[in-house]
Amino acid sequence: MAKVMARLKIKGKTYEIRVDLDEALKVKSGKGDIISALDSPQVYTDIKKGNVAPSSDLKEAFGTTDLYEIAKKIIVSGEVQKTQEFRDAEKESKIKQVINLVVKNAVDQNGRPYTEERIRRAAEEVHFNFDSRPAEQQMQDLITKIQTILPIRIETKRIKLTIPPQYTGQVYGILKDFKESEDWLPNGSLSVILNIPSGMQMDFYTKLNNITHGAVQSEELPEKK
Repeated sequence: MAKVMARLKIKGKTYEIRVDLDEALKVKSGKGDIISALDSPQVYTDIKKGNVAPSSDLKEAFGTTDLYEIAKKIIVSGEVQKTQEFRDAEKESKIKQVINLVVKNAVDQNGRPYTEERIRRAAEEVHFNFDSRPAEQQMQDLITKIQTILPIRIETKRIKLTIPPQYTGQVYGILKDFKESEDWLPNGSLSVILNIPSGMQMDFYTKLNNITHGAVQSEELPEKK
């Protein structure tokens, strides 16, 4: 397991600890164990020079001198350094997610799917810049770019949903990437028309039903001419 530095700046002073990268990232996401993540006997102002942070500074900055409480705050609110190997693996994982979404949802002019290898090669040919955004957001950008060299399109389903007032705020975030139009009804319900890629429908409905407990009315619509 890679040992890296985590740091947090408070009131102009920097506090640093050494951590296990994988465990620290779990802590940052709210799932890890701080005891397993921490690989530092003390909190430092400069870990390379071995400068230990005074207890008075820790008390003022964190409201405590407890090593584990402070370490958790540094990891969660601060920066956890990532090794180049980790960043490379993280980027490759994101590339694979985006390409797999394209493979699942896009077809050629005859309705046939493309292979992962062909989509990856096309992405390289158009010099597509994969970034840290969710794969769903990058999928359409990638398809738009590779349409310049390949006959490719997304197969979508057009649906109408009517969402009860008590759930509109919670579900709006998962609708926005697919929304064609929306209409707020007099009773506070939200009526939306969505275009959802065929390969993403199952995941979409799972997320929707987890929030609304099946209270949404849905209707499949014909494609626009």
